[in-house]
Amino acid sequence: MKIALGSDHAGFELKETLKVKIAGMGHEVVDLGAHTYDALDDYPDFAEKVGKSVAAKEVDRGIVICGSGVGASIAANKIVGVRAGICTDTYSAHQGVEHDDVNVLVLAARITGIEVVNEILVSFLNAKFSGEERHLRRLNKVLKIEREQLQGL
Repeated sequence: MKIALGSDHAGFELKETLKVKIAGMGHEVVDLGAHTYDALDDYPDFAEKVGKSVAAKEVDRGIVICGSGVGASIAANKIVGVRAGICTDTYSAHQGVEHDDVNVLVLAARITGIEVVNEILVSFLNAKFSGEERHLRRLNKVLKIEREQLQGL
């Protein structure tokens, strides 16, 4: 898979570590920044870059990292076509993909330890949307909400 990766200053070190791990798993990494540590950068800039790359289908999935994961999740979910989820455990990481077709993983660099992050990453990247009727039905309802929001703008 082709994976877009982005982080602000809080997630910069973790992003650099995950680039190596993702490539080692046989995936192609697209690093959308930050490319250098900058204590004054802002998570929405990187969540937007990753989200737009996923929505445009330039990549298969995305990963965004900030301090708590909350801000990056909010920002990424503003982009039509993005279904971002903060995951601090392996169950949510694979279940989010399998049931909800999550396409952007959000990680909390200041909360989740590296060993757990590594396991979350593997769970997320190895998971596939189930396509089961109940999951499709629910996903279609989410997509309907998104379409209605766009029509109302």
